[in-house]
Amino acid sequence: MIDEIQKKIKEAGKEITQFLLGKNKQYGNSVFEPMGIFSKGTPQEGLRVRIDDKLNRLVQGNDSIETDEDIVKDLIGYLTLLLIMMRNEK
Repeated sequence: MIDEIQKKIKEAGKEITQFLLGKNKQYGNSVFEPMGIFSKGTPQEGLRVRIDDKLNRLVQGNDSIETDEDIVKDLIGYLTLLLIMMRNEK
């Protein structure tokens, strides 16, 4: 049973990695280097706002916008990017 769970953890990790790499290719480094046209907050503040928005959507549970699975994947991605930002500040 443990081996099966570990396999699923590895698969989910690979899926999120590919998801993040695809988003980075699509949007560039916009999370780390925002254009700041409207918002003048720091990149980390902007990312935290995105996380808040996703959490709100998850709580609201409106599948007409995006599925809960999509929201969770986005949250994992955003939290991963936040971790990278936090580590780069040290």
